[in-house]
Amino acid sequence: MSVLTRPILEINLDHLLDNYRMLAELAKPAVPAAVVKDDAYGLGAEIVAERLYQQAGCRVFFVAHALEGARIAAKVPDAQIYVLQGIGEDSLPCFTETPQLLPVISCPEMLESWKNCAIGDRKAAIQIETGLNRLGFREDELSKLRAADKQLFGLVMSHLACGDEKDHFMNAHQIENFERLKKTYFPELRASLSASDGVFLGKNFHQDMVRLGAAMYGINTAPYRPSQMKNVVTVKAPVLQIARLPKGDFVGYSATYRASSERRIAIVSIGYGDGLPRALSNVGKVLFDCGGKLHEARIIGRVSMDNTICDVTDIPDLKVGDMAYLAADFYTLDDVARDAGTIAYELMSRLGKNTRFDRRYIG
Repeated sequence: MSVLTRPILEINLDHLLDNYRMLAELAKPAVPAAVVKDDAYGLGAEIVAERLYQQAGCRVFFVAHALEGARIAAKVPDAQIYVLQGIGEDSLPCFTETPQLLPVISCPEMLESWKNCAIGDRKAAIQIETGLNRLGFREDELSKLRAADKQLFGLVMSHLACGDEKDHFMNAHQIENFERLKKTYFPELRASLSASDGVFLGKNFHQDMVRLGAAMYGINTAPYRPSQMKNVVTVKAPVLQIARLPKGDFVGYSATYRASSERRIAIVSIGYGDGLPRALSNVGKVLFDCGGKLHEARIIGRVSMDNTICDVTDIPDLKVGDMAYLAADFYTLDDVARDAGTIAYELMSRLGKNTRFDRRYIG
């Protein structure tokens, strides 16, 4: 019998493309840009960007750092690549060598640095603060910009703080600020306010460009409504051993679980070393597909670095080598993150960048 030992990460590129197209349709006529920062949320930026470029016609991408943009540039040869963290001494070589890169300028000091670079006539983006109080020019700084400074920009953008809560007062507050500041200081520039969550808030939030990230990867960024996104990520791991757990015995580090009756346990080859949250200890679950029927098994004891133990007493047909599903269409990363007390964004990034997975692309 062949037994696998590594956890498996499946990435459904067909579903990712379908999500991108659905969001792009919803946001029409705004330009749909793809956010592929953090290695496309850990799913492989070069592969994701190339597929979006070739099969979905995406021509605008956003990354966090210039190094990320330089890595995808050859895969998206005539696309614009905006760099959210802007430009600095450490990233100047990337901008010099990669003409597609466009910095997002967020403060006067960075603007001066950009002006001193003298690396061509590229139009940067300017980020303005509208309520998130993160990166961005404040209004007193905008009022000091010279006419020549404003000519350096081709896009004005900001970011919503509470776009995942449809009726949150901050949404109205921010769009009012954004439209007022744009009209006052950049009336001719293209505008971008919304990431994935803002796409679901209505046409006035779409502006000229939307930045599609988490929802494109299957995360539900509009939790106040049933998810419209197709699942992109499946995480599964093999059962390495099935054992009897006598009544009164303990399980795992620190002996946090004690069997109140005789149980049957399965040791699954995945742990926090693979990115599975330790917070799932004694509260999470895995699912097994046995003959087309799903069976739920509770995680018991502490999640350890390489292994997770679950109670399979009620799954009599389970065998060594069978796969435990940690995330799938029927138990998504949003569900796992909820049970772990975190968000799917963080979970996807942690799992996706882990090199121990057997990574498989579908589509």
